[in-house]
Amino acid sequence: MSANMLRGAAAVIGIAEQHYRRGEAPHGELRMTLEAITAACADAGISPRELDGFVSYAGGGHDGAVLGGALGVHEVRWSTMMWGGGGGSVAAAINTAAIAIATGQAECVVAYRAMAQIDTGRLGYAKYHYGPHFLAHGVGSPAQVCALRTQRLLEHDGVPRETMRALVLAAYRHAQNNPTAQGYGRPVDEQTYEKSRLITEPFHLFDCSRESDGAVALVLVSAERARSLRSDPAYVLAGAQGAPGGYSSLIDNDDQYTSAGFAGNGRRPGVADRLWAAAGLGPDDVDVVQVYENFSGPAVAALIDHGLVPSGPAAAAVLTVDNLTAGIGKLPVNTSGGNIADSFVNGMGLAVEAVRQIRGTSTNPVADAKTSLFIGGPMAPLVSSTLFGHHDAL
Repeated sequence: MSANMLRGAAAVIGIAEQHYRRGEAPHGELRMTLEAITAACADAGISPRELDGFVSYAGGGHDGAVLGGALGVHEVRWSTMMWGGGGGSVAAAINTAAIAIATGQAECVVAYRAMAQIDTGRLGYAKYHYGPHFLAHGVGSPAQVCALRTQRLLEHDGVPRETMRALVLAAYRHAQNNPTAQGYGRPVDEQTYEKSRLITEPFHLFDCSRESDGAVALVLVSAERARSLRSDPAYVLAGAQGAPGGYSSLIDNDDQYTSAGFAGNGRRPGVADRLWAAAGLGPDDVDVVQVYENFSGPAVAALIDHGLVPSGPAAAAVLTVDNLTAGIGKLPVNTSGGNIADSFVNGMGLAVEAVRQIRGTSTNPVADAKTSLFIGGPMAPLVSSTLFGHHDAL
């Protein structure tokens, strides 16, 4: 089955998320996962017992057999964990759910993720992910690795630093309309951003994503069944995932050092190229974007990799606060507030917001949005993207 044969074969019909400030979850990950899944099934109008597929990513601890047993499902036909550090494989989890449905391996699949500090601790120091090449030189956190690549993006490629600030300020602007966002009621202006403490050059405090407790779930079924269940399913138009040759978090010595991992290497098409080819669409056809901002710099690089923003100094003309704001600009980005101003449950909340934009239920809706792009964790060892669409985009 070719990638474009998956176009519109599956759709998201149920979504749910819950998030709390870091360390303040009332329950552990298992209970929060079950609560999110049952809430997503209620949103879809189905019984949790109908689920027969489970997909997660980045090392979540509860597989399909565990969850299926707890939910009393009739049968588990698909249980998959996507590899890749951080949130790079978050969109890949959704893609895999769509593939399972399109190929008949499962009929009703949930993609999910949960995080609770009481169970897994903090994410700031990631010794589980980085090898001795990093640790021997004092590099032991995602912020430090992404900072190295971002500094190169600024110095070598000439992307202006204010593009990062624009992304952050737009996220906080969106959060002011989202009552559940952690940045709600706490607007950030240029002065506040610039005066915030330096975390690791060039990242200041507000360039860094939050750490939240919580759980998120998306339920997918076939397109045919989706149409019978609700009037506004978000169809999976295309999905792609991978890592260019030589790209490795263990050695951090790849040729395309300023790429977020989605660009081709000149010999083979990259993740973004394959996404557009499978969708039969291009960057100009995208109405709204949710891009995983582990940090602002990688998010800027991901937008460049997908052809949404030019590289170099010209990026500043596109990445302005107004142009990134829903209802004002031509490239609305992270309309719930994103990982930076809303919440961070390993990026899966961004996928929920991408679906809300297709439904028209976002707190910052993009009028008549027909396509909604979700970009997974940039600068991770493996990255992924999913393009959702309205029925009119099929």
